[in-house]
Amino acid sequence: MKIEKYRMPHERYVKLREFPTSEGKTRENEEIRTEVIPPIVEELKDLHVRLNAEEKDGILVVLQALDAAGKDETISYIFSNLNAQGLKTTTFGKPTEVEQKHDYLWRMQPAIPARGEIGILNRSHYEDVIAPRIHGGLGDGDFPEGADEKSIWDIRFNQINSYEKYLYENGIHVVKFFFNMSKGEQKDRLLERMKTPAKNWEFSFSDVEEREYWDEYQKVFEEMLNGTSTEYSPWYILPADDEWHSRRLVTEIMIDLLRRLDPQFPEITGEDREKLQEYIDRLENE
Repeated sequence: MKIEKYRMPHERYVKLREFPTSEGKTRENEEIRTEVIPPIVEELKDLHVRLNAEEKDGILVVLQALDAAGKDETISYIFSNLNAQGLKTTTFGKPTEVEQKHDYLWRMQPAIPARGEIGILNRSHYEDVIAPRIHGGLGDGDFPEGADEKSIWDIRFNQINSYEKYLYENGIHVVKFFFNMSKGEQKDRLLERMKTPAKNWEFSFSDVEEREYWDEYQKVFEEMLNGTSTEYSPWYILPADDEWHSRRLVTEIMIDLLRRLDPQFPEITGEDREKLQEYIDRLENE
């Protein structure tokens, strides 16, 4: 699988429509689910154990999309298979009263994984360059001196890029997934949730209300992706109409990153190795 074609370029402006919402893989759902996903999840699990044992690097995974695009399912079907000891999941909602009294990146810090962990953000700091552009809500204190409602977004893109570079330079690698879903597919998924009693809990009335801003969201997403996809912290644009294909891509992109990090189990040497052998002998001679 050539994962590079899903990676958002950082050297030129790209239209979101250049990335398909589907590659016709829905008909392969069963094959991908039963034959393709299990072995690559096993490889991801092995690499995650090594990452957790080595405690040299951490990975922060950003999942961003409109409702029903597949973020929660990706966490359930892929990341939930990993060792819970080295996994951290954070969901960001509307900023609380306390969070609003701080800078917008302040609430990120508790969500940052330790070295050896994979941290997952279901929605993220990117909400602060999405929702306020659609619905407003910035206060006077949110604007740096000289900034206005137009220039603030490029300023925030630069701040986010600097923040993610800071994380990267301190051993936390940020990989970001945007679930690129068509309006028709979202309609079908929302209707399924609304008409299926067992899925009613997944539905919110705001999901339908937000569809009124579909075009505005697409414009904001495009500018956000172009403004914040960097060499050290790239965005990957997933064809989210193909649900299992998207989960496969997330898994393979994570495997690619972990292979490049090449985590290794710590090796016992010197006095610790001698002590290890001493304790082995002690137990074997009981």
